[in-house]
Amino acid sequence: MPPGATAGGIAVVIDVLRASTTMITALAHGAAAILPRPSIEEARAAAANLPGSLLGGERGGVRVTGFDLGNSPSEYTAPRVEDRLVVMSTTNGTAAIAACDDAAEVLVGAIVNRTVVAAAARRLAVAQGCDTIHIVCAGTDGAITSEDVLAAGAILDAASHDPAASNDLLDAAALAARDHFRILAAGGLQGLEERIAVAFRTSRGGENLIAVGMESDLPSAAAIDSFAVVPRLDRDGHRLVLLPSS
Repeated sequence: MPPGATAGGIAVVIDVLRASTTMITALAHGAAAILPRPSIEEARAAAANLPGSLLGGERGGVRVTGFDLGNSPSEYTAPRVEDRLVVMSTTNGTAAIAACDDAAEVLVGAIVNRTVVAAAARRLAVAQGCDTIHIVCAGTDGAITSEDVLAAGAILDAASHDPAASNDLLDAAALAARDHFRILAAGGLQGLEERIAVAFRTSRGGENLIAVGMESDLPSAAAIDSFAVVPRLDRDGHRLVLLPSS
């Protein structure tokens, strides 16, 4: 993504396998906030100045040595994270958030919150007079990945059910992502999560997770609309907090 690409717009950052899914899960389970940091060193330094905080994240899909948590949604349970500040650094997701620093608002989206994040992005765009919503796919090592495109399509499909969607203008990439998701969803809601998980297994990110023994995270990331929360970047503390529902 070129510098300044999200300037003035609403950015919805997706790293469905797994950073955005994990961040949503952590906040849904009561984490006080998440501090995304691009590098391991920045994360360690931030946590050192925040007594009681947890360090979470990975490199190459594996928990960073010395960190309290990795990047699996299953680790971020209420007993583990409730009322705790989580400092997080991941291979791709936290870097994607940092790259959107010039956006008017930064939200975190995934399949698990696709309907509420679509509505929140539209609501913020109207409130702030923004005419552009950017769906930012973190990808892997700078390359676009099919799993993030699928998640983007799921969010765009949810957005299309809003009465205001008749005025939406989607670029070619957004149309392709939405149509790709709709093909997968054409069989109906029954079995949709399993079809998404199957698609994840053959994606680059999914293959990477399988290689490090984390295949069990794929169904969690495919759990469509399982959370009704939206992480929003609070500029004052540069931390992700829950966006109020209205």
